Amino acid sequence: MSGPSPELERLADLHGVATTWLDQLDRPVQVSGPTIVKVLAAMGVDATSDEAIAEALRRAGSGSSEDRRPAVILVHPQERPEVDVAGAGAVVRREDGSREELPVVAGRVRLPGDLPLGWHALLLDDGSEVPIIVAPERLPTVGEGWGLTVQLYAVPSTSSWGIGDLADLKTLVSWTADHGGDVVLVNPLHAVSPTAPMQPSPYFPASRRWLNPVYLRVEDLPEYHAAEAGVRRHVDALRPVGLTDRIDRDAAWSAKQAALELLFDPADVEEPTGDLADFAVWAALSERHGADWREWPPELRRPESPAVARARSELAVRVRWHAWLQRRTDEQCRAAQAVAAERGMRIGVMHDLAVGTDPGGADAWVLQEALALDARIGAPPDEFNQRGQDWGMPPWRPDELARLGYAPLRDMVRAQAQRGGGLRIDHILGLFRLWWIPVDGSSSDGAYVRYDAAAMLAVIALEAVRAGAVVVGEDLGTVPKEVRTILAESGVLGTSLLLFEREDAADGAAGRLRPLASWRKESMASVSTHDLPTALGWLRGEHVKVRGELGQLRDVGEEWAAWQRERDELVASLRSAALIEADADDVRIARAMQQALTLTPSRWIVAAPGDAVGDLRQPNLPGTTDEYPNWRLALTTHDGRPIPLDELLADERMARLAGDLGVRPRSAAG
Repeated sequence: MSGPSPELERLADLHGVATTWLDQLDRPVQVSGPTIVKVLAAMGVDATSDEAIAEALRRAGSGSSEDRRPAVILVHPQERPEVDVAGAGAVVRREDGSREELPVVAGRVRLPGDLPLGWHALLLDDGSEVPIIVAPERLPTVGEGWGLTVQLYAVPSTSSWGIGDLADLKTLVSWTADHGGDVVLVNPLHAVSPTAPMQPSPYFPASRRWLNPVYLRVEDLPEYHAAEAGVRRHVDALRPVGLTDRIDRDAAWSAKQAALELLFDPADVEEPTGDLADFAVWAALSERHGADWREWPPELRRPESPAVARARSELAVRVRWHAWLQRRTDEQCRAAQAVAAERGMRIGVMHDLAVGTDPGGADAWVLQEALALDARIGAPPDEFNQRGQDWGMPPWRPDELARLGYAPLRDMVRAQAQRGGGLRIDHILGLFRLWWIPVDGSSSDGAYVRYDAAAMLAVIALEAVRAGAVVVGEDLGTVPKEVRTILAESGVLGTSLLLFEREDAADGAAGRLRPLASWRKESMASVSTHDLPTALGWLRGEHVKVRGELGQLRDVGEEWAAWQRERDELVASLRSAALIEADADDVRIARAMQQALTLTPSRWIVAAPGDAVGDLRQPNLPGTTDEYPNWRLALTTHDGRPIPLDELLADERMARLAGDLGVRPRSAAG
């Protein structure tokens, strides 16, 4: 592997590109020179020759007075920082529109100390403005408790349309409240293209701001209740009946779309404006030209183009249709949280925020400057994903995100936080650094790029506090210790998994299982996640079997042996905690795995309903697409029988799960 020259290393550092990284056993790995060049190219930096590198270094070090101005000013309440403005006049514009002129002394101004939490701006006499983010120093702590973690699409009831929906979410919230729980963590409900085949992955959205109307409950719409009896009968006849072990999103959406079109009247729908209009136009154009805007006619690939303006007029009815779907989906989403609030749940619905977005989707179309469309994010190889991971989504460009005042991040977080009482951020390490894979590279051929974590955390903290939302960060895998320290100091809860909680590695080998009593307090704990085996599936080695059959493992025999050692170690720890007897079978051990969570100090513990009834199949198998039915699996019992939500929640095993998790007293804190 050819390493970078000193000049290329310097240029990479100036743009936040790391030239080395540490693997999961803290061994240094060198990034090749060609990879660094390609990652820089994705940022718009030419490093293809010595001359180009020298010119890029010269530009980066030119340092004009405008360059000395901060892209964004971060402030905590009562702070009065000085800011270099290099001008003769400056005015603070507060979020409420009021203004205050500031004296400039030696090219610097001091901000007032009474700026409230919010989004303000420093207006300079040259016509430019610098965003001011006044954010809390940390998120407040909100008690402790237990709840469920659910793949909503996988738990349709007998009343839904072949896929779990927002009415089912209300049912889950009510059941959890009835049994003393305080949170329902749900998979991302992000929007995807309205075209078939519908994207199955909740973590590969067209937009992280808008919602997927496949989750609508048709019968809960005001238009349904206002419709004539004959129309309602026609709508009712469209609802699919029966349940299989596979979720067919296309069939569900086809039936719902036919029903919704019977209820939709464009004359009764307000014309969308602003960002909602942009999304609705993208969706309408997708129906005509396909799901990927990069393959549309060239004149339609920029949302501000005259051709798009003409198309918006021509597709006015469909634009209103997609705006109506968004408004109604948002209403039903908020209705689930309203139930939680009425029942006094501490958190209620916790929404999941995916780490990235489809490069052909709505967000990428609207935010092209803010994304590095010639790169993809993922993860380097590690022990569990031995070939690394390529998530296929473009990363934020750190420079452009700052230039835009973090408004795209703000709008996305605000939309999600306001729909529930909590927000889980997938791969929260992405606020600090992301693994960039060049456009023609593999998942192992990448480099880490750093971000302004302080700014991004400030945005998240501000919007979460305003929405009254708890924030949980998914901080699994290879995460530097200082990242977890910063998150804890910010009030962001971490993620702890029974299958992953180990002491620090020693001598190149994985550490021992961490004692339950020594887990982090400031975290949300569970047995597993959507990317890992279920409790019973892990105990029976389903993940080794499936990955071996798909050729994902370098040495199948070695993997089976490693699993057996880990299984023996976990079973021994459960015995030492007096949770199982020596002759416990797999079902009893799986129950004990949930009970073990209650012996940890973790503030929040959550369990998957599938673990109560012995579901063997994990929702997603990283590193696969069509080889495994990712995100298409309905919740089933241990014998593979799909179980509707109504039956699931009436099952005594679910009541037992609630009893097991609820043994800790509900905290009065927060």
